[in-house]
Amino acid sequence: MTNFPDKKGAVALAEALIDQHLAACVNVLSPCASIYHWQGKVESADEIPVLIKTLRQHYDQVEQLIKMMHPYELPEVIMVPILNGLPAYLQWIANETQPLD
Repeated sequence: MTNFPDKKGAVALAEALIDQHLAACVNVLSPCASIYHWQGKVESADEIPVLIKTLRQHYDQVEQLIKMMHPYELPEVIMVPILNGLPAYLQWIANETQPLD
């Protein structure tokens, strides 16, 4: 998952991930207020959360794409492992993230 400062950037990332078959689905959520420490100060910003459904094997490529497309000096890039899920849904993720021949 990651956060973007604007919807346009979040959607551009989502489309790139889907186009490159690095994700089966990307949720671009509603804006939220983020409050955090940055460079010794408390900061706040409205951000767009982005949830990326993919396989562990694609993490490095997803991370690189986020870093390339993200305007922040230090973007949030967090992997949350899937511990369990509906088998058919997990298979769909695997099928949708296979490279095209």
